[in-house]
Amino acid sequence: MAEKTLKVTLPALLAQELEEANQEFLLEVFMRGLRALKIERALEEYARGDVSFGAAARMAGVSRSELARHAYARGMESPFTPETLKEELE
Repeated sequence: MAEKTLKVTLPALLAQELEEANQEFLLEVFMRGLRALKIERALEEYARGDVSFGAAARMAGVSRSELARHAYARGMESPFTPETLKEELE
């Protein structure tokens, strides 16, 4: 994977907490946070009716079944009709 250096300005308390962290830990924090943020934003767009469920899953970079689990965990109604469930299982 190609690397690129970024300069990020953080609030003092957060910077202090992260000062002792190694690069591997920081990369994991960023990757997990980015993934969670993508899922959250995709579900928000889906809930507003801006995108289909499949488009939301693509935006989040996850499968429709994984996005459905996240939606269910947030109390959202299942987006699957009997037809889409059949398609998902095929």
